[in-house]
Amino acid sequence: MTFSDRINHDEQADCEGCPLVPERREFLRSVSALALAAISLGLPIRSATAKVLASAVAGRKQLSYAVPAVDGADIDRDNDVILVRYKNEVFAFNLSCPHQNTALRWNETDLRFQCPKHHSQYQPDGVFITGRATRNMDRLAIRRDAANNIIVDPDTLYRSDEDAAQWQAAVVKL
Repeated sequence: MTFSDRINHDEQADCEGCPLVPERREFLRSVSALALAAISLGLPIRSATAKVLASAVAGRKQLSYAVPAVDGADIDRDNDVILVRYKNEVFAFNLSCPHQNTALRWNETDLRFQCPKHHSQYQPDGVFITGRATRNMDRLAIRRDAANNIIVDPDTLYRSDEDAAQWQAAVVKL
């Protein structure tokens, strides 16, 4: 068994039944196809790859939402954003669980998020409660504009374990 096989075997043992993340495979497949197309057209690969990365970085804009009227969660699956109003505060989260990027679900009865894959649970403010995840949910940059809308930047993500101050500040007080 090679070193790579051992790593893959150990990862599978840790998360039995977990498939590889499909987004990564799709990205690699797309970049490979683009590189082959660039080679067949005589373009340098480096410039074709740079264009793909530049369009991916510049592709998303800030999103505007009405201030939620009541406590609870609104999930925008098209933009991978969860907007939560809880105790006179509004938070914006990345839709995916920080453990293995599975889309989180909101449990209205318990006022909690839960990962359907490994059952990690989170409070409405994104604080980790229990499960296989090892950190809080990822918050997105959020602010209120002059028209009293909630503005979310889906490209600016804060992890509590890497930037605790920004993570704590990513909230709109009502």
